[in-house]
This record gives sequence, C-alpha cells and structure tokens, in this order.
Amino acid sequence: MSVAYQAWDLAAASEGRFVLGLGAQVKAHITRRFSMHWDNPVAQMREYLEALHAIFAAFQHDVPLDHRGRYCAHSLLTPAFNPGPLPDGHAPQIALAAVGAAMTRGRRRAVLGGLPAPLHDHPVHRHRHLPALVEGRDRAVSEKPLPWRLGHLMLAIGDNAEEQAAATERVRKQPAFYGSTPAYVEVLRSIGYENLQPELLTLSKHGRWDDMSALFDDDLMERFAFRGTLEELPQKIAHRYAGRVDRVASYFPLPDYPEERISAFLSAARAAAERPVAVIPSWSRTTFCASPTPSSCSAIGTPNVS
Repeated sequence: MSVAYQAWDLAAASEGRFVLGLGAQVKAHITRRFSMHWDNPVAQMREYLEALHAIFAAFQHDVPLDHRGRYCAHSLLTPAFNPGPLPDGHAPQIALAAVGAAMTRGRRRAVLGGLPAPLHDHPVHRHRHLPALVEGRDRAVSEKPLPWRLGHLMLAIGDNAEEQAAATERVRKQPAFYGSTPAYVEVLRSIGYENLQPELLTLSKHGRWDDMSALFDDDLMERFAFRGTLEELPQKIAHRYAGRVDRVASYFPLPDYPEERISAFLSAARAAAERPVAVIPSWSRTTFCASPTPSSCSAIGTPNVS
C-alpha cells in the first residue's frame, strides 16, 4: 500500500511519465539486511503485482478493495485514504527487473516494461531473456505486445586517456560486485567466465572489495561497459543496443558537463539509433526510449517532471 501511494503521487506529479521499477533481492539481503521473510520470490512478486493492480483499480475506479493472497491481503480503503483517479493514461506503469528465466516470464503477465540485470551480455539477452519473454506471452494467451526492454549503460567517460582510465576504475567496482552474486553466474558462463564468480564471492565474504575489481579485467569491462569521450559514446551504444532494447539508461550520473554538451550527446544518441527514439534526460540519469513522443518515456524509478 505504501508503494502504491508513492507511485500514485509520482505519476500525478510527472503527468503520467513515472514508471515504477520493481525487483527482488537475493535471499541474504532479504533476510539479513531487510529482516524480511523469504519464500518463493517469483510467486511473491506475482502476488505483489496483483496487489498493486488491485489497489490502483480502487484508486482509479472507486471499486471495493479486495485482494486476498498467500502473502498479503488488502481489503480496507476508506474515502479519506483514497487519493482518487488520475487523468486517463496517467496511472503508473510498472517495470520488473529480472535475472532468471522464471522472473522474466512473469513480466509478461502484469507489467509494461522489463529491466534486465545491470550485468548482462548479448548471449544472455538472445538465448535467455527474449525466449523467456516470448514464453511468458504465450502462456498468458494475450495479444498485448511484449514488455519494452531497458539496457543499462555503465559509462566510463573522459576527455582524455587519463580521465577515461580513472572513470573505468570507478565503474569497474560495480560489475565486479554484481559478478560475486551466485545469481549472475549464468551471465558469466555465457561468455566463458563462470569460474570467476566463486572467486569474487570468496573475496566479498572477506570484505576484499578492491581485490574484486582487480579480477574484473579489461576484456570483461569491454563487454559490460562503454569507454570514451561523451561524443564517441553514441555510436558505441547504438552498435551494441540498437534493435535489442527499447530504452537505455546510464547507471551512473553523467559528468557535470555544460548543458549544451549533454544536449548534443542526447541528440547524437537518438540519431545513432536504428529506429526513431525519444531521448530524455532525467534528474541523474539519461533515458532514450523507442517512442516517437517524449511524453511517453521516463527514467526508471525517477520521474522526469521538468
């Protein structure tokens, strides 16, 4: 209910451009960091989505709230706590993050967007994510299109070799951290690096975070990150992602460059794509999505209200 209220307010503030991004954590973080119950993440997420849709329907159409599931129940919504309807088309969209095939299949049933794991490569995208999305569509027996797909950009930006090297070292820590998680072993296996995951995991358990980065070599960084000047990146991004995803977002904030330079980058990124896209800067990220109108796009998790 708390998430539903927040999403509803943000959708209203952004005039329908807000996208609510949801994703499950791994068991250790659920139980030990958040102190919550762990059971079946796919089933729990499916029910969470059903509950959100039931709450949104009560907000929008003033129908009785009556969601009763295995993990949660919502059956009370008095007029004082009903925020009321949003204009047509302004209700929050939902995008679901997934690493495994089961969660990816579940996207098709109740969401409009898909967020692949930040650490992903084309073999995983082609042979795992897309087939799972198609299977989910077929199981749902629906004529709706597949959810749009987002690609994360880990950008190591600099105007010279020294700046780019420093940026690469900062970026390197993130994929090394992701690679230590057992859930990502399939991503590393797809490119022949499955033996790296247990090494990274062992280092993480001993708090040797800098040593983890050292194991994530430059060849791996070429697969998961982009390095160059701001002006060089649009062609590199388009070469890797055009035709494979519908939206991309920078994982880290862009450098504090002049507004004109950022605008030129966004325009070049749009021009480099293989199909018409809307290119939209948000608070700390950049999203360009496959849509002819900017009003239909937003950064995942952060509303563009400018």
